Amino acid sequence: MKKELSEMTLKELWELFPIILEEQSSKYKEWYAIEERQLLKSLIYEDIKRINHIGSSAVEGMITKPTVDILLEVDNNCDITKLIEITNVNGWILMFSEYEPVLRLLFNKGYTSDGFAEKVYHLHVRHLGDWDELYFRDYLLDNTDVAVQYGNLKLKLRKEFEHDRDGYTEAKTEFIKRYTEKAKLEYIGRYLP
Repeated sequence: MKKELSEMTLKELWELFPIILEEQSSKYKEWYAIEERQLLKSLIYEDIKRINHIGSSAVEGMITKPTVDILLEVDNNCDITKLIEITNVNGWILMFSEYEPVLRLLFNKGYTSDGFAEKVYHLHVRHLGDWDELYFRDYLLDNTDVAVQYGNLKLKLRKEFEHDRDGYTEAKTEFIKRYTEKAKLEYIGRYLP
């Protein structure tokens, strides 16, 4: 009998869900649009302040994991318990929650005990704010040379960290921070509420 994901060790999860990279495809924009409509339909409309497709799958021609990252920004008065209930009913699994100093929830969809489903999503929930991910995405969209450098870095790191998601993410951090800071200087206040 197969183990449930919740019963697996981190090592078992990393083996089941290795780092996979491919070239960005228009299918990711389609997947995002489908899930965006579903979120708008299922969540309390007044709570939603902004929804954005973030991450490498939002950048045309980018090397990306076959995963659509969504940033859902909600009102400060949003009933978070109710939001979690609604997302769970709609197939999302809460993977991480932090309430202080700022709200950070991470939900996943498309992870099964057999491996990745056809469509894989990460939903990042935050209060409305000036988030780094938006700036980094925009910088990659506007600077193809940086997007190529980032893609090459990811390909290199995939070889080293294929079965170590935390190591892979940590190894990209310096690059992401460097260009996010440049983006915030170039696009000052673009996402201020």
